[in-house]
Amino acid sequence: MKATDRLREEHEGVLAMLDSVEAIARAAEGGTSPDGAELDSILDFLRTFVDRCHHAKEEEFLFPALKAGGPMGAGPVAQMLAEHAEGRRFVAEMGEARAVLGEGPGAALRFAKAALSYCELLRAHIRKENEVLFPMADRIIDPARAELLYADFERIEEERIGAGRHEAFHVLIGELARRHRQA
Repeated sequence: MKATDRLREEHEGVLAMLDSVEAIARAAEGGTSPDGAELDSILDFLRTFVDRCHHAKEEEFLFPALKAGGPMGAGPVAQMLAEHAEGRRFVAEMGEARAVLGEGPGAALRFAKAALSYCELLRAHIRKENEVLFPMADRIIDPARAELLYADFERIEEERIGAGRHEAFHVLIGELARRHRQA
């Protein structure tokens, strides 16, 4: 399996989580107060799986390999990095809203606004990576380097999120999808 294939697979899980996040945010806009424990699990997923694991793989290994592959890497890589930073800002806003969730309906609406902005950003971001950046990486990065990238990705997963967490996050994705399935 290529390193970019691994990232694409992770994107599928992230997109499924975004569907649940969007459903919760839409319900909050409609006056339904989100479940705090559920939001805690979602925020943990976004901070740990998306940022500390998935984005780390890109930022620490894939993007530098693209830059080393030639000037084509600079523009798209800079854009992806800026979008990662913007996503972190939205996650921080969701966390701030979660912290004051019981203090009135304004917090739920704050959460919803940040969550919907995050979902929009990340869906577009994933589309760009899957359709532009990853095919470019597959062309630019030498096959031997690509094998090393995959090993680096495995190491990040073990070191940053720990054994079994990846699987636990997939269970969470499935549970939330069942709970928030739209009719």
